[in-house]
Amino acid sequence: MSRFSRRDFLATLAAGAATSALARPSLADEFGLGQMEMKERYDSVASPIAAATSSSPTFSPYTLQATQNALQKYTELAGQGGWPQVTGKGRLQLGDRNDDVVSLRRRLVVSGDLAPSLADSNVFDSYLDGAVKRFQSRHGILASGVVGDTSRAALAIPIDVRVNQLQINLVRLRSMSSLGSRYIMMNIPATELEAVNNGVVEQRHNTVIGKPDRPSPVMSTEVQNVNFNPFWTVPLSIIKKDLIPMMQKEPSYLADHHIRIYNPQGQEIQAEQINWNTDEATRMRFTQDPGFGNSLGQVRINIANKYGVYMHDTPYKSVFGSEYRFDSSGCARVQDVRELCAWILQGTEYSRDHIDEVIRSGARLTASPVQKVPVFWTYVTAWATPEGIIQFRDDVYNKDGYASLAVVQQDEQG
Repeated sequence: MSRFSRRDFLATLAAGAATSALARPSLADEFGLGQMEMKERYDSVASPIAAATSSSPTFSPYTLQATQNALQKYTELAGQGGWPQVTGKGRLQLGDRNDDVVSLRRRLVVSGDLAPSLADSNVFDSYLDGAVKRFQSRHGILASGVVGDTSRAALAIPIDVRVNQLQINLVRLRSMSSLGSRYIMMNIPATELEAVNNGVVEQRHNTVIGKPDRPSPVMSTEVQNVNFNPFWTVPLSIIKKDLIPMMQKEPSYLADHHIRIYNPQGQEIQAEQINWNTDEATRMRFTQDPGFGNSLGQVRINIANKYGVYMHDTPYKSVFGSEYRFDSSGCARVQDVRELCAWILQGTEYSRDHIDEVIRSGARLTASPVQKVPVFWTYVTAWATPEGIIQFRDDVYNKDGYASLAVVQQDEQG
């Protein structure tokens, strides 16, 4: 198989899905991939992040000190020559037996993922499989135990680059010293969200966030309210970049996805009344009906901000199982978002069961939290947990300044 990026792989899936009306991705801030799921509580997809079982927040008061310790450790390793390169090409996996396995073992020993006593065997055994999965988990890679292009790219990043990455992120962590007692934290590079209460993570959710050319913003804000069974009004940027080109290729797209068109006078018009080869459509308002297939899914969480972004559901649950989840136009799709809504709305009538009832009814309702819920969207690509586990994520938005830190976006099948 030729090497190609995860982004290319997802684009291939999207092209295939377009041949079926059921599987076709919706035109949203949020182009979704995969088939829509009928079951109401189908949201759970295993996270590739092993540390997700911990109840400690990713960015606790202890994170800064743990990251400083990690920087010291990696600086010392760099002074000792760093880690060796993994030799060879292609995949390495359980059962393999060759010299490349030895180089892999020695690389993982230096980074602390494998015991030193296991450094010299040329057999890819269960011990090495566990070490590879640990390394993959620490780098936000699906913990398969298979060393393909993605893992090889991460393993090849020089230790000097990792040292500088830790230094850069220490500055970011210092700016996050006061978060409050109850808040929502989304780390964009990790595509993960935590709901934290009194220093304990009460919920974790995978997220899908902005593409590199449509990034999700770093910001501090708060929840305004929650919309159930919402309409979706197509943003101008998506009308220009996505909707007009789509209608030029597929004139039935709007009708197929229950998207209505309103002229500047507020009158509903038909797609045939617009010249799609011009910018006429940018002067119209496009609104998608609530219900199954709506690009926002069945829930929208509004947060105060100047970027026009928010958190929401999606009818395409399979996106949360993708390893590369940078596929929106800036908003955040949230896995199992109804659980998050119940957490936000604690103290109101909107329990988890009541939320299900409202969604089943189709009623368009808005609910507000009893107390302010702060929301933080941050960008941290390197940190250490209170347990001393050193974590790295792809620098997808190129904020760290090292091209090699985005190279990890490869298809692991190699």
